[in-house]
Parts: sequence; C-alpha cells; structure tokens
Amino acid sequence: MTTAASTFAPPTATTTAPPPRANAAGPRVRELDHLSLAELEQVFVRGVTPDVAGLAGWEFRGLNTPSYMRFLGIRKFVKGFWRDAAGATWGYNYPVEQNPVDRGWYGLPSVTNPKRFGFYTVAPVDPTARDNRYLHALLLDYGQGRNPPLDASAGLRDYLVQVDAGNPDLLLGKAYYAVGPLRVPTASFFILERHQPGPTTIDR
Repeated sequence: MTTAASTFAPPTATTTAPPPRANAAGPRVRELDHLSLAELEQVFVRGVTPDVAGLAGWEFRGLNTPSYMRFLGIRKFVKGFWRDAAGATWGYNYPVEQNPVDRGWYGLPSVTNPKRFGFYTVAPVDPTARDNRYLHALLLDYGQGRNPPLDASAGLRDYLVQVDAGNPDLLLGKAYYAVGPLRVPTASFFILERHQPGPTTIDR
C-alpha cells in the first residue's frame, strides 16, 4: 500500500524589526513650545541631569523657541552626539528644512548627507568653572569643539537638562553666548526630542 507524501511547509522565519521612529514633534514638545520664557525657565530649573552615555550615538530633533526663530531660518535643526575613543562625548548640529512644526525633520543639503557643523564638547557642569550657572545640567561647550577659526558658534555655551525624570528622550536647553568673561543670555530655549541613531564616531 502506498500513500502520497504529505507536503509540509516549514514556518517562515520572521525578524521583528523595531518600528520606524516618528519624525514629527510629539505632543509634549508642542506643549513646551507654547510656554512663555518664564514658564520654560521653571521647567528648566525643575529638570534633571541627562545621562551622558544615553546621548552618544543618537540624533535629536531640535526646536528653537520662541517661534520668531523661523524668521532667522533656525527654528528647526538637529543635534547629534557621539563618543570618541578616549571616552569623551562630543556633539554637532545640522540644518533641516524649515517647514511647519507638525511636519518632519529633513536634513540639508540632503537627508543622507547633512552638513554637520557647530561642534561642541558635552560634560556635566563643573561648579568650579566659569560656565556653572546651572549645576544640574550638562554643558555643551562650543568653545572646546575645535570649530574653524573665527566661527561665531565658538561663543555658544548651552545648558541641557532632561525635562521629566522618567523620559530620557525629551531635553530642554538654554543658550548663553560668551563675550570674554561675560555670559550673555540669548533669551531663548531649545527643545530636543530623540530622533534617530547617528554616527558613532566623527573624526575631528
């Protein structure tokens, strides 16, 4: 007696890739964007110190506030972070399309090859240093970023905090500008929201 061989198809192997990260401002970003400078100062003071290790290898969607920054062409931007072989953390900026806030962040001159500039070092604020206004923040020091000579960004000193203790994906920054020994406030804040993986190293 013979029987026809039964056919059996093995289950198809599947891989579960992480879903693509959103490329639009989240509701918490929109909420912060509508706060006054005085209200943002309160949020900033209540913030916590970000984990430096959690920044390296990531890019963040950036949003300058107040909204009049759009007239300067710098309302939206991207900040990225990486760690060098010695363990120091660095960062950079790149420009994006200045479309409405509810649209995506798209690097320029292209998404695949954005122009990175405005480099800075990243470290906890040193209470004994000149730039020690917010001891619970990280300091983004453009003066140590090895930027080109006469680059205006070298004067920037950004303080950065994590807005909510349980959410490392949302950060708030406050910029000052160094003029000799003086530190001039820029009357603005910037909001960062985790965007996408970035370069793990950049030659400087």
